[in-house]
Amino acid sequence: MAERRLLVLFGSQTGTAQDTAERIGREAKRRHLQCRVEALDSCDVANLIHEPLVVFVCATTGQGDPPDNMKMFWRFLFRKNLPGGSLCQLDYAVLGLGDSSYPKFNFVAKKLHKRLLQLGGNPLLPVALGDDQHDLGPDAVVDPWLLALWDKILALYPLPLGLEIISPDVRLPPKYTMHYLPEDSPHPDGDLLQLAAPQAAPCELHPFAARVVSNQRVTAQSHFQDVRLIEFDISGSGITFSAGDVVMIQPQNCPEDVQQFCQLLRLEPHRHFVLEPTEPGTPLPPLLPQPCTIQYLVTHYLDISCVPRRSFFELLAYFSTNELEREKLQEFSSAQGQEELYSYCNRPRRTTLEALWDFPHTTCAIPADYLLDLIPRIRPRAFSIASSMLAHPERMQILVAVVRYKTRLSKPRRGLCSTWLASLNPEQGDVRVPLWVKKGGMKFPADPATPVIMIGPGTGVAPFRAAIQERVALGHRGNCLFFGCRHKSKDFYCQTEWEELVTKGLLTLFTAFSRDQEEKVYVQHRIQENGRLVWELLSSGNAHVYLAG
Repeated sequence: MAERRLLVLFGSQTGTAQDTAERIGREAKRRHLQCRVEALDSCDVANLIHEPLVVFVCATTGQGDPPDNMKMFWRFLFRKNLPGGSLCQLDYAVLGLGDSSYPKFNFVAKKLHKRLLQLGGNPLLPVALGDDQHDLGPDAVVDPWLLALWDKILALYPLPLGLEIISPDVRLPPKYTMHYLPEDSPHPDGDLLQLAAPQAAPCELHPFAARVVSNQRVTAQSHFQDVRLIEFDISGSGITFSAGDVVMIQPQNCPEDVQQFCQLLRLEPHRHFVLEPTEPGTPLPPLLPQPCTIQYLVTHYLDISCVPRRSFFELLAYFSTNELEREKLQEFSSAQGQEELYSYCNRPRRTTLEALWDFPHTTCAIPADYLLDLIPRIRPRAFSIASSMLAHPERMQILVAVVRYKTRLSKPRRGLCSTWLASLNPEQGDVRVPLWVKKGGMKFPADPATPVIMIGPGTGVAPFRAAIQERVALGHRGNCLFFGCRHKSKDFYCQTEWEELVTKGLLTLFTAFSRDQEEKVYVQHRIQENGRLVWELLSSGNAHVYLAG
């Protein structure tokens, strides 16, 4: 009998595609299939020729781009020299997750399906196009498509004799088991950030712990928004970057949330544990030291402030000892309950921690072994780099608007990363932030004669500050900036810096302060007023235009 094995590969930017891929993995286990779930860039693409059955789950980002964790796979798959029939033994299905309000809706999934077909693959089903805009979200497409997929797969790989599909009422084992170490056992301190090995450029798995040099508020105290210019010391990191590049920052939960979480789940923060995979061959989660403390796990790894997904409530329902709570959790995890779940979670942006508060009987019954199945890991955040190495060697600066807003919940919503960054005070000792750099989408012209028109309202000006510093240092002229904010006296970022460059004749600056007069004035009004200059730069100067929001 053919080996019953399935590979589920995902390309995910925000975690939705990964969540869906893991759901397929759980459903495969219920059907007694051997199943691996991996990011596309973690698998060896060359091995696809040996895989009988693969389900691809992929999101589309930006202007029809593949997510970061499938970019290498994407490049390989579209190599011209791959022979036409190389995947003729492969049965496959592609599930796309997208948003139909974008012009390139599910572009990656459609293109992947077509390419696998060209390489001789055999599609089990038409490509599924999940849509965020649907009233019930992507699940409106995903649920029926998965039912059809399992029918196809079980027709090809019937259940072994005497085995039934494991009922949805039965809880699957956790991915890892947590073994607590005896209180008195010696252990290395797991709370230190693992610094990147000096020879390797820092990356997501080996970030560089950069020291915070300064953290300065650049908006007036009376202004409603707190915006920070934060400087890091990157000496000795091997990090290099140019204008337009992006820094990725790995944030952490605040101490109050960590303490609350541990109290709610009756966890002892200082206990050490090691993780053991339930199934041999499952890799351990990267970025978690072994042994590790509960405190470290909750502070640096578990995303307790994210808005929980449907799968969270589905798993939570299994632990519930309280009938009322269990019924509500089951409703939230059913197809019919998605609208209800949306207004409970997504609309008010309720966090995982707050949801756990609402189900106290269930929460105190959660086995620690299931924490990594229940709560996703904290994802890194991207910031435009706002300085140039030519102006500030060994340093890197970012401009951060602290995210804070109200929903119908009494407590204001706060951005995890920006709130944490704003709280760091370098005067209180050695404060460090794990970071690494990614190539950005903006490239500035190498030819010194090419003028650039930069339109950067608000914190959108960050990458242009880097570009202007870099271009001035290289002696490039033709720097034209349109900047907009609310008030000249409250949120005109880097005002003195711009004015000095204007005085030296190195920058042409147009500003729009929307609230400083009766009628609102925005950058587009300034572009219109200076239409003749803009057209001249474009038509005779071949100027490049950049826009950042």
